[in-house]
Amino acid sequence: MAKKKKEEKAKEEAVVDQVDGQAEETNEEQSKPVNWEEKAAELNDKYLRLYSEFDNFRRRTQKERAELIKSAGKDILSDLLPVVDDFDRTMDAMDKTEDVKAFTEGVKLVQQKFLNVLQKQGMAHFETKGEAFDPELHEAITKIPAPSDDLKGKVVDVIEKGYMLNEKVLRYAKVVVGE
Repeated sequence: MAKKKKEEKAKEEAVVDQVDGQAEETNEEQSKPVNWEEKAAELNDKYLRLYSEFDNFRRRTQKERAELIKSAGKDILSDLLPVVDDFDRTMDAMDKTEDVKAFTEGVKLVQQKFLNVLQKQGMAHFETKGEAFDPELHEAITKIPAPSDDLKGKVVDVIEKGYMLNEKVLRYAKVVVGE
């Protein structure tokens, strides 16, 4: 037990000596005259390094952004290439076929494939015929007398479909409104 107390006391003394040594070093540093020119040069060097790092970061970010913008349409274009191939085959078949019904069905299949690619990219059309006119979604081309009272203020005919891309209007639907 006495041995443990001696060890603890020795540890305490070692800690006190260490703290005293650090205090003496701090006093020595404080007693040294500060060389303001060296301090200014050191701070200026830190500033220049930091400025250079930021400038390099800014340039790298601009370069990456430009590359991203250049290749932004790459995904959709690679998805559209099979549709273009199908259109080429359809054009070749148009000259060779006598069966209009089969040709029409082939064109509808290509159209459906094209619409599926657009839908995969987040684009969809929205139905407007019979809906109330909404300037946030529709662009009124003209107004006509409503064929019935329930179509007053509603879309009577659609000239061009409206499309949304990821829940944002990409193209407003061009419509005829009943009054």
